[in-house]
Amino acid sequence: MAGSRYVADADILSAVVEMEGLTLLFHAASGQTHILAPPAPQILAALAGKVRDADGLLAQIARDFEVRSEDAGAALAARLAELEAAGLVHRP
Repeated sequence: MAGSRYVADADILSAVVEMEGLTLLFHAASGQTHILAPPAPQILAALAGKVRDADGLLAQIARDFEVRSEDAGAALAARLAELEAAGLVHRP
């Protein structure tokens, strides 16, 4: 994952509603509402207004949420790809 850098709009989480373990997010830039499950909101919070490489993001999430899985890097890469495809994060 080294070398890949990502960022989300600084205000990406300004219009959210928590509902039964899910996060409903209105993305003003696209005019779309997204339904997110963990860890997507946590990834967006870590990227909001900050350019982060995937390895640094993984280290922060692993520390903040006590992630101890060998597959965490692959799982994070998959979530980042989904968030990028949805237009919620991009590569600067």
